[in-house]
Amino acid sequence: MQQPPRPTLFDFHGVSMTKHFTDNWDNIQKFKARPDDILIATYPKAGTTWVSYILDLLYFGQTCPERQASVPLHERVPFLEISTPSQPKGKDLADQLPTTPRLIKTHLPVQFIPKSFWEQNSRIVYVARNAKDNAVSYFHFGCMNSIQPETGDWSTFLNDFMEAKMVFGSWYDHVTGWWEKKQTYPKLHYMLYEDLIEDSGREIDRLCSFLGLSPSAEEKERVTTGSNFDNMKQNKMTNFSTVKVMNHAVSPFMRKGKVGDWKNHFTVAQNEAFDEDYRRKMKNPTLQFRTEL
Repeated sequence: MQQPPRPTLFDFHGVSMTKHFTDNWDNIQKFKARPDDILIATYPKAGTTWVSYILDLLYFGQTCPERQASVPLHERVPFLEISTPSQPKGKDLADQLPTTPRLIKTHLPVQFIPKSFWEQNSRIVYVARNAKDNAVSYFHFGCMNSIQPETGDWSTFLNDFMEAKMVFGSWYDHVTGWWEKKQTYPKLHYMLYEDLIEDSGREIDRLCSFLGLSPSAEEKERVTTGSNFDNMKQNKMTNFSTVKVMNHAVSPFMRKGKVGDWKNHFTVAQNEAFDEDYRRKMKNPTLQFRTEL
């Protein structure tokens, strides 16, 4: 089957976007959040699916086992701003969620979040990943996902990443914009991908404490095991193998889930240029990332 041409980037209120995330804009902005909603926010390829599944297991792993087995994660945790011809709009899926709380995911930078989330004082879980691994993961994702713009080769992509020519814009603006919001909005829990890799049990404890959950030891074990990378990669409900726009023969949606894979992609020159650029753009010294464990 002939895939439609890939979308092109354009400037949208100062952020690079494609039509798949702006076509339903007015409706997205009018989204009616609820006080018990939980919004999972990330820059693309920073651990969105992982944290979505952890939350889904914490809340519904025992109460809705049939949903776990039959409804793909991207329908249980809808992608708020997505609007593509071949599938229901993310906002409509979010409106129709039968669960309480509703788990909803977004890649929007903080300034684009619908106002109702702030007005309703909804809880938000933000996940950030170090820029080098994030760029590598985004590159492979772009290669296999036909609703992403053309990626070009790795060096072209890396250059575009540094210049914020990515869907959802600049990594720097995204992670720091949300970090700064955390200082004034208490219902925001900011997680680092590297911390989750290092000790998922500890990070799940912190998450539970933020959400006011107290799972039993065996429930926590079930969540930790269910959400480990290899189990999620094998699980048809979490590995996005049912999504038509993704070609898993090019690269699996869940590829490696490691810290430090950037070393297999960056040349010495690219790494030096990236570090130099990072020093210039990473304005907030309180936000620190690890690029290896």
